[in-house]
Amino acid sequence: MKLITFKKSSTDKNYQIGKLASDTEIVDLTSLTGKENLTANELLDCFDLENGFLEKANNTKDLPKINRSEVKVFATVPRPGKIICIGLNYRDHAEESGMAIPKSPIIFSKFGTCVIGPNDSILVPKDSEQTDYEAEFAVVIGKTAKYVKAEDAMDYVLGYTNFNDVSARDFQFADGQWVRGKSCDTFAPMGEFIATKDEIADPHNLRIQFRLNGETLQDSNTDQLIFKIPELIEFLSKSMTLEPGDIIATGTPPGVGFARKPPIYLKSGDICEVEIEGLGILKNSVVGS
Repeated sequence: MKLITFKKSSTDKNYQIGKLASDTEIVDLTSLTGKENLTANELLDCFDLENGFLEKANNTKDLPKINRSEVKVFATVPRPGKIICIGLNYRDHAEESGMAIPKSPIIFSKFGTCVIGPNDSILVPKDSEQTDYEAEFAVVIGKTAKYVKAEDAMDYVLGYTNFNDVSARDFQFADGQWVRGKSCDTFAPMGEFIATKDEIADPHNLRIQFRLNGETLQDSNTDQLIFKIPELIEFLSKSMTLEPGDIIATGTPPGVGFARKPPIYLKSGDICEVEIEGLGILKNSVVGS
């Protein structure tokens, strides 16, 4: 199942949830929640593997279908409780950066206010001249997880989505830590859908690409991940409770802008595309502030 978050009208305050019936049609699942529409927090309940919503969504027939062109698609999780990012988690990216392979996951976070959806615009901050892209494969948590062992970790996964860990490198490097540079408004594009776990045979063998204005700048495979999904969930759940709708962005492959010679940074008018095998294309324009 491919879950999608949308609004029927740009003036709607709250959201609808659906599943893709085809490239052009959405099955509206919102009525299965007992509500006409959903707040961002209420959407999180739809991502909980334990409350029965997904079983209903899989088995229910005769729900209304909507033409995809008639709705506004939003980020798959418009306001996640946590966005947890993993640094330096691709072997080929570590080699590109001239850095040693980490002995344990490098963790940082982004704020929920960073999130935007497909076809929304990435806003380059006024004071940044080095805003960068990072194509990432993201895991969506589907069950409350604490002290989870690696061998059980996949039971806590709802599915997967595309993610762009946009980063103001000048902020990041000037501050000496990553919070401001990673958490500017619009710096977490996500979507267009969540592919539930059953849709992806092997999440650790997916081609991942980033294109800027049609030119491929990142092209790797999730088989390059140093710490794979079960290891990450075990590591994270030792110190924090993971909840339905939480996002784990698993790291970026080589080819990021600041590591290129000469560097490539995002500018107004650019078009960014993150494409991951089985997860479609996340497309965003870039505008100046």
